[in-house]
Amino acid sequence: MWKCPKCGRTFKNQNQSHFCGQAPGTIEEYIEAQPEEVRQYLESVRDAIRRTLPEAEERISWSMPTFWKKHNIIHFAAFKNHIGLYPGPEAVEEFGQRLKEYKTKKGTIQLPYKKPIPTDLIADIARWCYETGNHP
Repeated sequence: MWKCPKCGRTFKNQNQSHFCGQAPGTIEEYIEAQPEEVRQYLESVRDAIRRTLPEAEERISWSMPTFWKKHNIIHFAAFKNHIGLYPGPEAVEEFGQRLKEYKTKKGTIQLPYKKPIPTDLIADIARWCYETGNHP
């Protein structure tokens, strides 16, 4: 077991990635709390989803930026080497051909910082999640 020296939480894995402290209340607060070099990636993901789902509410759910309309539609979050996009397993399966260059697992898509953010793909996935009712 590993205990985070910052927040005191205990984890099974050494140096487990997690959020220390109070969860942000808004997506703006979430983005502002991230390292400066990561913020542009988060803003790109947010803008792609926002343009696609202008009627969706932005909120924090599971300590992650979330787009919501009567239920969670799609989440995203910053990690050390990538942005995690959480559209759910059905979306990952539906977009499998277009996701071949990305690591995927159990409804998660990893968008590495070393590649351009695929905003058109993100928009298509968000729209599909909303229109089909397949959500994380």
